[in-house]
Amino acid sequence: MFEKMQRVFWKALTPDLVVDEAKRVAQPVSGLAANVVAALGGASNLKSQQRVALTRVRVELKDSALLDATALRAAGVPGVMTLAGGVVHLITGLET
Repeated sequence: MFEKMQRVFWKALTPDLVVDEAKRVAQPVSGLAANVVAALGGASNLKSQQRVALTRVRVELKDSALLDATALRAAGVPGVMTLAGGVVHLITGLET
């Protein structure tokens, strides 16, 4: 019982770090605008995507070298946080 409560507590504080559900395999342009997908290197470059908050989308890329941060900002994504392993967090605001 305590372990379950502890897991719920940490999940609330760090939703990215405590995995409790499988990631969705990315569908072409599912929930992301076409120009955002193009700036991420195209639909074929997306491994998975997951909305982790109202204002943030976590995307795993096959090749992070294809990411164009300037094009993402031009597409209306105000913040881009690149992490290790091809993981990118898109700070989208309330709209994608």
